[in-house]
Amino acid sequence: MDTPPLLQHFRAHDVPLVLSRSGEPVWDDAELHRTAQLSDPEGYALLALVPGVLPWQRARVLLRTLAATQDGLDERTRATLAKATRALMFGLPPAYALTALLALRRLRANHKHVTRAVVAFVLEHPEADALIEARRPALVDCFEHALGKTTARACARLITEAAATTEAAVTTEAADTTEATHTTEATDTSGMAGGDGGRYLRRSLLRFTADPVLAAKRVRALYAPGTYGVPAPQEPPAPLDPVREYPPIVTPTNRGDIAATLVHLYQGGPVAELRPALAGYVARATRGLPRLDASVAMVLDTSGSMRGYGEREWAVMSQAVALRLVLAEVCDRFTVVETGGTERAPAGSADLAGGLLDALGAGPDLVVVVTDGYENHLPGDLARVAATLPRAGVTTPVVRCLAAFTKGDDLTLRDPAPGLPGQAFWHEDDFAALLPWMFAHCAPGAEWIRATMLGRLEGGRT
Repeated sequence: MDTPPLLQHFRAHDVPLVLSRSGEPVWDDAELHRTAQLSDPEGYALLALVPGVLPWQRARVLLRTLAATQDGLDERTRATLAKATRALMFGLPPAYALTALLALRRLRANHKHVTRAVVAFVLEHPEADALIEARRPALVDCFEHALGKTTARACARLITEAAATTEAAVTTEAADTTEATHTTEATDTSGMAGGDGGRYLRRSLLRFTADPVLAAKRVRALYAPGTYGVPAPQEPPAPLDPVREYPPIVTPTNRGDIAATLVHLYQGGPVAELRPALAGYVARATRGLPRLDASVAMVLDTSGSMRGYGEREWAVMSQAVALRLVLAEVCDRFTVVETGGTERAPAGSADLAGGLLDALGAGPDLVVVVTDGYENHLPGDLARVAATLPRAGVTTPVVRCLAAFTKGDDLTLRDPAPGLPGQAFWHEDDFAALLPWMFAHCAPGAEWIRATMLGRLEGGRT
């Protein structure tokens, strides 16, 4: 699996997954997904959990992972895939996940892991009651594909009959005792058949559910008459990317705690108080992240433009140094080449091309050029040197990270080397997506991404 272009595709190719009139799934990158999944089933599924991956790409990964056989995979890998697919189902907007599940029927994917996943989505989704009310035909279609039409309808009939018997008995008791509360309590636990019917239900359906009583209730709702025009839930119940609200007015000190503390330090704030706070914020930002077993070199632009002026003074520099501090904690071997002055005293222009050559001289696994994009020393030199490296036999990956003031900055004219892989960042929150993208370009990065996403799954952070 070629991680860098695949992750880039996951973040850029925003084309819906659709079902044709005949019901066949239509996706223009199906072969790309098929090849990636076959080469590394676990790594492929985990890559979809990386922050910044587009919802329709995650829906494709959900579809492809469920549609593929798990024959030959060990139990650990199967368990990981089960957790990843559940995270995708509940981390996607319901309509996206439902489209992928509907496509499974058209592909005739009837593996046991498909049954478990579909039953979990239909009966255990946090918004299942509202989804059943709004999308009943589609959910019935998925449910009957997962269990088989005959089996699904038999289970629904047994549950309905058992519930009717229970409710009739409770109604009689309530009439005798006039204790109406009994009716509610009995109804909440109804829908469970005994004898042969109960054994059939457990074997065919309930063993796939975490809460059999709730599952039975929702199966009854699934086959009950619906209400036309009920709106369906739109938001994912467990978003894979944290939902964040950014301030309407951006300042140098509201772009994350690390950068804000650095700004106060650069402005002459109390070092004895700010240094310990800075260390704490860096530790919090890197907590739980595995170490990258690689040598990473950063070319840090420390020119005058990185300092800025007026209301933006120190904003860009502080964010670039925040990234520097995070990388220093995460990378096993980390070096920095400053060009254009020093972190505390930016001056003049930055020789980015010279800095790149100096960084390459140490033989790193990855070089990261961090700049605001203004190449005021020999403009175009970085691009020329970067283009020459492959011809000189240099295969070390080089990426550029453009530090911006806000998310909406136009960086079109601030790109010193368009031929290099690049990504912009402006807030500390961007690091969650920036680091996987950055590390994906070096050989040890794939394992770092795998370990990071596994940590998210195990820690319940997806």
